[in-house]
Amino acid sequence: MSGMKLRLLLGLAALLAGCSSPQPGPKPASLLPAGWDAKAAGDKVMAGLFKVSGPEVRGAHDSHFVIVGDRAYVVAEANDRQAGEAAQWPFVYATLSIVDLRNERLLDVMTIARSEQAFANETLPVGACFVPRIRQVGPKTLRCWFASEQPGKRQSQTYYRDLDLGTMTFEREIHRMKIRTSEGIFDLQPRYLHADAAKQGFLRKPMDAGLYLFDNFKEFDGRTYLAINNYLGAQQALCTLNTTADTLEVVGHFNGPGQPALTEPSVHRLPDGTWLAICRRENGEHNYWFCESRDGKTWTAGGEKDFVKKGAASKPTFDRFNGVYYLGWQDGAQVDKVSRSVFNVDVSKDGKNWERKYRFETTKSFQYPTFVETNGRIWLSVTQGDSDPSRKERIMFGRLE
Repeated sequence: MSGMKLRLLLGLAALLAGCSSPQPGPKPASLLPAGWDAKAAGDKVMAGLFKVSGPEVRGAHDSHFVIVGDRAYVVAEANDRQAGEAAQWPFVYATLSIVDLRNERLLDVMTIARSEQAFANETLPVGACFVPRIRQVGPKTLRCWFASEQPGKRQSQTYYRDLDLGTMTFEREIHRMKIRTSEGIFDLQPRYLHADAAKQGFLRKPMDAGLYLFDNFKEFDGRTYLAINNYLGAQQALCTLNTTADTLEVVGHFNGPGQPALTEPSVHRLPDGTWLAICRRENGEHNYWFCESRDGKTWTAGGEKDFVKKGAASKPTFDRFNGVYYLGWQDGAQVDKVSRSVFNVDVSKDGKNWERKYRFETTKSFQYPTFVETNGRIWLSVTQGDSDPSRKERIMFGRLE
């Protein structure tokens, strides 16, 4: 074969290969109106926020809420001594605020649990009541979870206490939340989650505190899922909640490659049935890390995604409302050098192509939000503050859209 014929054949083969290779599809239609201003949209939302912490509260953080009828029930950490929060502070307690959505005003504030509180069946030990979560578990019942912990002194334990919506009173007892691992059913304590992960090669040392119900509760195929996190141990797992809402079952661990340390995840399932988790990233390189799974059981070590750039070390959110994904993440940029003063919310139909819908910029900070949709409206709670460097001084509530 002559050199010219060979070159012609090679050229034809390259042309055919180019024609058969997949071409990029058309860019999805925008979910936002032309000329949308994400910062202006964020400013409008913040202008409508109102305080739902009690008047005596000096420090508050990490809120979560449910909506029943025309009321929102917002749980949070609180203390009456100083701004901020810490698991080492035994004076941090778990609180519940009741909000009237019709008039957008605070109706009442109740205490769920505090250090050394005596209940009908058990007295809590010394320690913070930390990272509360809430879910409706019956027509007239709200369940409130919290971790009782004293790092370095004992295993933390997650408890729950039920609120009767008919009488608006808490039951007199508290109950120990359970976890089912490959070894059996145990109290929801860090050591049992760690032992299960260690069987699968997790190498970080066990921690006696820092284990929390972290993500929003999410429904798929008739089952309730949420991500749990041991913040101190950089350990996380996808779990299901049983029908009686008293036991978590580990579906799969996703802990990254060991370094960087990954914490505080939010997880969702994408349209193709795969799972995606966005995780807070520690060790000085704070941009968010993403882990992926086909079945929720086996996860990739993870890495960065090009649609999230220059994130900060803070809690992300990942929700789906009315067929649209909402991804919330703390931006590394700062307003007047205030920590956690910029927060982005991006939207997508497919979990791959994202647009900026909200950008919250404020010296009061905008951190650890929770978003909940009901009857076509999306509401939010968020931590803010005025002067303390942490800006963890109160919980604000309002309407996103």
